[in-house]
Amino acid sequence: MTTNGTPLAAPLARTRHRLRAHPLAFDAGLALVVLVCMVTGSFTDPHGSPDGPTFGDRAPTAFGLVLMLLGAAALVFRRRRPITVLAATAGFSLIGLIGDERPAPVTMSAVVALFTVASRTDRPTTWRLGLATMTALTFAAMVFGPTPWYAQENLGVFAWTGMAAAAGDAVRSRRAFVDAIRERAERAERSREEEARRRVAEERLRIARDLHDVVAHHIALVNVQAGVAAHVMDKRPDQAKEALAHVRTASRSALDELRATVGLLRQSGDPEAPTEPVSGLAVLDDLLTTFRNAGLPVELARTDGGAALPAAVDLAAYRIIQEALTNVRKHAGPEARAEVSVVRVGRTVEVTVLDDGPLLAEPVPGGGHGLLGMRERVTALGGTLTAAPRYGGGFRVQAILPVTGRSTGEDAT
Repeated sequence: MTTNGTPLAAPLARTRHRLRAHPLAFDAGLALVVLVCMVTGSFTDPHGSPDGPTFGDRAPTAFGLVLMLLGAAALVFRRRRPITVLAATAGFSLIGLIGDERPAPVTMSAVVALFTVASRTDRPTTWRLGLATMTALTFAAMVFGPTPWYAQENLGVFAWTGMAAAAGDAVRSRRAFVDAIRERAERAERSREEEARRRVAEERLRIARDLHDVVAHHIALVNVQAGVAAHVMDKRPDQAKEALAHVRTASRSALDELRATVGLLRQSGDPEAPTEPVSGLAVLDDLLTTFRNAGLPVELARTDGGAALPAAVDLAAYRIIQEALTNVRKHAGPEARAEVSVVRVGRTVEVTVLDDGPLLAEPVPGGGHGLLGMRERVTALGGTLTAAPRYGGGFRVQAILPVTGRSTGEDAT
């Protein structure tokens, strides 16, 4: 007994699977069953007695037996040549109705063949061939059959052929419907897989941007402080010692942020997964302090009141300031000064970084990785980024980030 209360469900399923795996054997079995039914029917005389059809009142002729055998044999090839088989079985049926003195029920094979044509071809072909078959067999039965033209048996030929065409068309429609559902499910599965791959690619790009920002910022500070220490090591060892202390602090901060960023790739159950909050404007003062210690004077102006921002916007604003000040330290010269402003304007927050130093090197066409990373962050949030030289000297980087709409929705998810 199975769980669904149908003890024959499993055997029937196995039988269907085997029959589908061997269609020729199934068609041969079907042809044998049809042959038995036709031979049995040929022994029944529908007008044998007033009480109704009786079995054994007549016997089929040798000619009728040959036609029944040929009609059943043709059904073995019904899947490979459905229209040819229909023409052959219909021809045998017509020959039996016209040339046999006691017509055998060869029409049964034509009915099966018509069902096969309807289930394996299109609807226009089904109705054209079905109408032709119904007309020819019904006309032959009415004109050449042993019964009057209005007899019930003649109308039965019309009814059986019509039902075969309708049933075959219904099977074909259902099969097409199931195939469409299966194709839609497979297409939806492919879409889900493509969406998952796209999200993985976006996440990798985001982590790559974070790694670049972290490494570029701290390595630039380490490089500057190491240069200062090497320059004053002999004449001012105290200043060199202070510079080396800044190198140690910057390198430790780089390792901590690198560990936190790479830790995002760990599994949720990993005990070493980071628990500290992601960098944001809440620790902006600490970021500016590292630049001041590296010899870059930075002034800060904030009018946002320290209001909480969506996590994606908060991180993007912090990284933009970090990358812009790193570029100032690398390209604007030792005498440059920088100004940072964070302004909340309606549903946006404006982050601006200015410097007054000359450019020591020509920028790479299209921007380096730093500017490209900033632009990708801003574009992903639906904002705008402006990065260009200032009139009269210096450089200006301004990002306008929306704090509602797409950014908020991403944060909520």
